[in-house]
Amino acid sequence: MALSVAVLMDPIRAIKIAKDTTFAMLLEAQRRGHALLYMEQGDLAVRDGRAWARLAPLTVKEDPSGWFSLGEARWQELAEVDVVLLRKDPPVDAQFIYDTMVLSVAQRAGVTVVNDPQALRDCNEKMYALDFPQCMAPTLLSRDKADLRRFVAEHGEAVLKPLDGMGGRGIFRVRAGDSNLNSMLETLLSGGLHGGSQAQFVMAQKFIPQISAGDKRILVVDGEPVPYALARIPQGDEFRGNLAAGGRGEGVPLTERDRWIVAQVAPELRRRGLWFVGLDVIGDYLTEINITSPTCARELDKQFGLNICGQLFDVIEHHIHGKRSA
Repeated sequence: MALSVAVLMDPIRAIKIAKDTTFAMLLEAQRRGHALLYMEQGDLAVRDGRAWARLAPLTVKEDPSGWFSLGEARWQELAEVDVVLLRKDPPVDAQFIYDTMVLSVAQRAGVTVVNDPQALRDCNEKMYALDFPQCMAPTLLSRDKADLRRFVAEHGEAVLKPLDGMGGRGIFRVRAGDSNLNSMLETLLSGGLHGGSQAQFVMAQKFIPQISAGDKRILVVDGEPVPYALARIPQGDEFRGNLAAGGRGEGVPLTERDRWIVAQVAPELRRRGLWFVGLDVIGDYLTEINITSPTCARELDKQFGLNICGQLFDVIEHHIHGKRSA
C-alpha cells in the first residue's frame, strides 16, 4: 500500500542524522515504498476553507555527506496527501499552534496527522504530566514567586523549568536558601531576559536524586512501550541528562515501575490520537510527556537492533487500511 507521506519539520539540512528520529521515520517510510513530501512552517496555508501546503518531493539516504534531495516545491491541497508527520520541534508558540489548526483542517478532509493536532494544542509537554499525579513527584505550577519559594523551602531541593522549552534549556536546580533563587525565579517568571511584563507559569518539581542514573526516555507507540528506554545520564558537574545538554545515552530495559507508569498513561494517549510519545522518567517518577517531536529512536534501534519507526508505520498503515476498507 503505497502512501504519500508529508513531513512538517525544522530545516532538514540542519539535522544530525545519527540522532534524528524524524529522519528515521523518513527512511522507514521510503523503505516501504511511500512517496515523501517535505515542508517547513512557512509552507502552510488555508484557501477557501481548505488546507494547502507548498510541498517538495523528498528522497533520503543514510549518508552524512548528503542525506536528502529535494525536488521542485509546488502548492497542493493537503487533502491529496495520505499522511502528515507533524515533527516541528518546540517551542510550542503561537505559530506552532496556528500550524496545528491548519493541520486540523487537513485532518477533517481525511488526512491522517501524526500526532493528532488537537492533542498537540491541548497537551503541553510539561503540564500534561500533571494529569497523572499518581505517577509524579511533588510538583507545583505557579506564577507566584512566594508560592514557588515556599515549595523549594518545603522540599529542600527542587528543579525549576519553563513550560515551553526543550533539550534542558532554561532548567535550574536550586536548594533552599540559595542566594540565586530570586534571580532564577525572576528570569523564569518573566519568560527569560527579554520577556514581557506578564508573569509566566513556572513548574517546580522536587529534585529526584536518581537523576544520577539517568533521565529515562521511554518511547510509546500507539500505547505500547518500546521494551528499552534510553537513560540520558548527566556528565561531570551537569545535573541535566538531556543529550542536548551533554548527557550520555545508555539503553536499559524497562523496569516494572516504568511499565506501570506507561499503563497509567497509555489509554489517554490512545484516546487523544498520540501515536508516538516519549515519556521522561527519573527514578520512580514521570516528569514529562513529550508529544511534539520525541527523539531517541535511533539510539535505541542501534543498541538493541530495533525498528521503532517500523512499529509506527505498522500503526499508520493499519489505520489507513481500516479507513479505506470502511
